Amino acid sequence: MADKSQSDGSSARGRDPQQLSDDSRLASKRAAARGFATLQELVIAARRNLSRPLWDMVSGGSDSETTLRRNRLALDSLALRQRVLVNVAHVDTGASLLGKRLPIPVFIAPVGNFLQMADAEGIVAVARGAVAYGTEVFVSTAAKPGIEQAAAAVGVPLIFQLYVRSDREWIGDMLDRAKAAGYRALCVTVDRAYYSRRERDLISRLPVREQGGNASFQASLTWDDVVWMKQRMGVPLILKGIATAEDARLAIEHGTDVVYVSNHGGRQLDHAQASIEVLPEVVAAVDGRAEVLVDGAISRGTDVIKAIALGASAVGVGKLQGWALAAAGEPGITRMLELLEVEIKTALGLMGLDSMAKLDPSWVRSAQPVGLGSITSAYPVFDEQRF
Repeated sequence: MADKSQSDGSSARGRDPQQLSDDSRLASKRAAARGFATLQELVIAARRNLSRPLWDMVSGGSDSETTLRRNRLALDSLALRQRVLVNVAHVDTGASLLGKRLPIPVFIAPVGNFLQMADAEGIVAVARGAVAYGTEVFVSTAAKPGIEQAAAAVGVPLIFQLYVRSDREWIGDMLDRAKAAGYRALCVTVDRAYYSRRERDLISRLPVREQGGNASFQASLTWDDVVWMKQRMGVPLILKGIATAEDARLAIEHGTDVVYVSNHGGRQLDHAQASIEVLPEVVAAVDGRAEVLVDGAISRGTDVIKAIALGASAVGVGKLQGWALAAAGEPGITRMLELLEVEIKTALGLMGLDSMAKLDPSWVRSAQPVGLGSITSAYPVFDEQRF
């Protein structure tokens, strides 16, 4: 009888070399992800794995990046209140989004075609990592390798995010494809009538803007169009990019099921309000008639807590998603979510809360920020590194 080493070698020789290579890379990424004890280490690893142009593309904003920095500064201008001598031996960090139970109120926000620049598997790696953890995934029209591949990789219903590139015939075909692939809701991005000037990308000459289609169709969208889209696909409608109470009320009047507060992570309108600043007025305008989501500089578990306290049902991670993917691929996504859960549970316990559901505006106060706010100011160890 052959010894075990001979048997293992024979088995390996009989396998597809590409599969062996893929398995080896995944094992290496899993080992890297297990080694991250903090989000800071994950972001440091991402910076080391990315060239400067790619780091700038994942992390940057539009024009002067005022909106991007304001997103961070607004979160830092809120303080958490703390109660003591409360039994917090068991803390429930769970939440829900359109009826789906989430381990924490954090979902994967839709991002465009840069994912494959962070990891060759792109949205497939993101979806697998997030679904392995148990959270919701938004898949962008622009994400590669494609919406069908993302859905097939996980075998559970995801949420489709639409960018409009052509006429209603094209839109109808995209919606039909998403429904056939099992997507359970439609997210229409409404804050990109024009593609912004992302000057980091322009300076590096990085070709990140998705190709194909006619931008005038996105610029021509109206409320009637999104009503038609909901009717065509026959699933709940999410509008992403709502930034005022006025538009939140119009969204409800036009049958929107989820109002998604976002300024595109500071990557669209420069000098806009921060998402967390806009959130309370949108929550008041919606008045319980729809779920409210938010994204924008979410970098820590305490950021999540602040957003939920101000009325959001769940929050999206975009840049943090890109960093996690660049740090360790699919396992990096899972580890990022696990670390957010640790931070959320710890902070809730220290606040004297045993459930995410007990958060309300009384748990936050305005406070003087301790820094100026930057892309990575939530990670002081990162800012001490030299790259």
